[in-house]
Amino acid sequence: MKNKTDNITIFDVAKEAQVSKSTVSLVLTQSDKVSDKSKEKVLQAIDKLGYVYNRDAAALRSRRSNLVALVINDLTNPYSAQLAVGLENHIHALGMLPMLVNTAESVDRQTQVVKTLKEYNVAAFIMCPAPGTTQQWVDELINSGFPVIHIMREVPFCAAPTILPDNKKGSHLATTHILQQGIEDIAFIGGTDDISDYHERLAGFKSALQYFKISDDKPCLNAVTNRQGGRDAFNSLYAQYPDTKAIICFNDVIAYGVIEAIREQGLIPGKDIKVVGFDDLADSCLMSPSLSSVTINANEIGKRACHVLQELLSHGTPAVRTLIDVHLKVRDSSQ
Repeated sequence: MKNKTDNITIFDVAKEAQVSKSTVSLVLTQSDKVSDKSKEKVLQAIDKLGYVYNRDAAALRSRRSNLVALVINDLTNPYSAQLAVGLENHIHALGMLPMLVNTAESVDRQTQVVKTLKEYNVAAFIMCPAPGTTQQWVDELINSGFPVIHIMREVPFCAAPTILPDNKKGSHLATTHILQQGIEDIAFIGGTDDISDYHERLAGFKSALQYFKISDDKPCLNAVTNRQGGRDAFNSLYAQYPDTKAIICFNDVIAYGVIEAIREQGLIPGKDIKVVGFDDLADSCLMSPSLSSVTINANEIGKRACHVLQELLSHGTPAVRTLIDVHLKVRDSSQ
């Protein structure tokens, strides 16, 4: 059964408040270009007609809340958790309050949590977009008055400024490190086609092959980005390409699974098959063998994201795309 307020429109609010539709829109987007008197008339009309939830109207009265929504794609991934902690610290330093949510790589869940968070009139969304996020959805969120910043992944051509590690450079460095040792039986494992960082890291792998004038038809196996995904992908790879001598992994968690699976085949990781990860998690230097990995500075990503947030909240125009430098940490798994 429909609520009687379901059909209330912005025009009804404007009529009740005796102001123009554009004035109502300015109030709803927390613009400073409207007088306090007009704003109060609009808010009273909103409350009376039930155009938005009462908690929205209350938040509008105080203009913008100090809540920043951190919409993280997968908090079971240790790097995502590390990134969230860095973001929280920088957001607290701005005098704002982070609200952390996990979408579990589900675009439907992302849509639902964002819809709920909008009702709390959050100041902004900092998110790692889930697979399947569209340009239209992001731009509609921005056009409804909410600043959006993307981290780690990008949605092509959308209006959200994006802070990314230099994924292509990272995997290029990792692959070059292996090829310089004269090893050409090499493979790339992990990631899925529906995330931008997969394509960037794969591109770095292939660019290194091209630089060394090696055919880029080396094995590249998709895998879910967890430990079991690494184990399964290595077993499939080894069944088809038993001469493989080195593997570049999409991330460290996949590399952990690969190392376990190498041992199960009776081989010695780091000696029979060299392995390089990506993310350089805290546990990677404690592995046996210690894992070579591309280091991404999570704190720097958090700091840059909050610089962009400050610009957006001050009505500035931040860079559309910011790349954070990376470097390769060589350890026992690939020496």
